[in-house]
Amino acid sequence: MSSRTNAQRWPGKRLARDFFLRSPLEVAPQLLNKVLAAADGRAGRIVEVEAYLGAIDPAAHTYRGKTRRNATMFGPPGHMYVYFTYGMHWCANCVCGPEGDGSGVLIRALEPLHGLAAMRAARGERIRDRDLCRGPARLTQALAITGAQDGVDLIRADEGFAVVDDGTAPPENPACSTRIGISVAKDFPWRWSVPGSRFVSGTAVVNGGSGMASA
Repeated sequence: MSSRTNAQRWPGKRLARDFFLRSPLEVAPQLLNKVLAAADGRAGRIVEVEAYLGAIDPAAHTYRGKTRRNATMFGPPGHMYVYFTYGMHWCANCVCGPEGDGSGVLIRALEPLHGLAAMRAARGERIRDRDLCRGPARLTQALAITGAQDGVDLIRADEGFAVVDDGTAPPENPACSTRIGISVAKDFPWRWSVPGSRFVSGTAVVNGGSGMASA
């Protein structure tokens, strides 16, 4: 089976463009329990996300307008926006809303489902399963997402990555909190996660003492 076929035939339905053609505040909680699948067979269930709302959100990369670095965020919805941070890490987002809006959803954590050996080879042989994709930089390393994937169309079957609905419904009452690791707009409750998931990032305090994973 080719790597392209692996991504295309991950059990379930690839999300359509219209799914992402909405506010990140709608898209983000609905992304929970969807599957981020790579062409080489690596895949993980999305368990933690954050919304960023472009020109009205001081924490968004696009708050001050379009640049070469953030151009993908101003493009069509359903593409992957990948950026480099802290001089060492990549982070992956799904572009949302109308073209030109500059909004998106940061994928913060995955529950590893498939290709764990490849993830561990990328991240370290001694890393526990729960830590392979627990955090935005960890999951990009585990799935080999870099700047080369910036602009990948998640809707097309031939671009290497997809977001798939495998029939697992989003939680009816997702955990909600303020966003992590930002210095402005810190009070907006725009972070959602699967309640009780041990694959969620953040400290017990951030996660409300719910028993979710701590850093």
